[in-house]
Amino acid sequence: MTGLFITLEGGEGAGKSTQIARLGERLRGLGRSVVTTREPGGSPRAEAIRESILAGHGKPFGPFAEALMFSAARLDHLKAVIRPALARGDIVLCDRFADSTRAYQGALGAVHDDVLVALEREVVGSTRPDLTLILDLPAEKGLARAAARRGGSASAPDRFEAENLFFHNKLRRAFKLIAKSEPDRCVVIDADRGADEVAEAIWEYVERLLGDDIKNDSQAHEIKENV
Repeated sequence: MTGLFITLEGGEGAGKSTQIARLGERLRGLGRSVVTTREPGGSPRAEAIRESILAGHGKPFGPFAEALMFSAARLDHLKAVIRPALARGDIVLCDRFADSTRAYQGALGAVHDDVLVALEREVVGSTRPDLTLILDLPAEKGLARAAARRGGSASAPDRFEAENLFFHNKLRRAFKLIAKSEPDRCVVIDADRGADEVAEAIWEYVERLLGDDIKNDSQAHEIKENV
């Protein structure tokens, strides 16, 4: 089996975590080995950097410093989790990856494209997603979902949730531009509907990516279950 790398992107509250869990469960039901992970984070060192980023410790130093923090976390995440899983033939599902750095620190933070390309080249190298699903949702609805998820006003929003609506609308446009620039890899999914509908829309593209592999996996799993 060949490992596959699938990432989910989008603004705050778009449903990435929910859909990764659903997709992982569906793939495991077909007998595939699946690793679900997230960025920033995914490995112990990267999770420590995540805590610092979301607490806003990098914000005073500017978007470039935050891009470096994300890249440091990504470097460890790739080494400790993603590359070993792909080498085993696993399917890796990741909640955010390098496209989020392009959108948040690039389009919104005005870190120059050349800088981000250089960071990607050094950190990511050839380990690029086979498929990126961008969950698209109006910013105000995403922020409302994010607030509900953390219990309304019971806890403070994180570093990025706390930004204003203008920021999040611009973020939404940035992700759409990324999808437009790389149509062979990126797909925009309408996330402004029920979770079941979104899951089916995602599955359509994942099934297409897997091709004959998914048929073989399904048949092999049925045989194993019947033995």
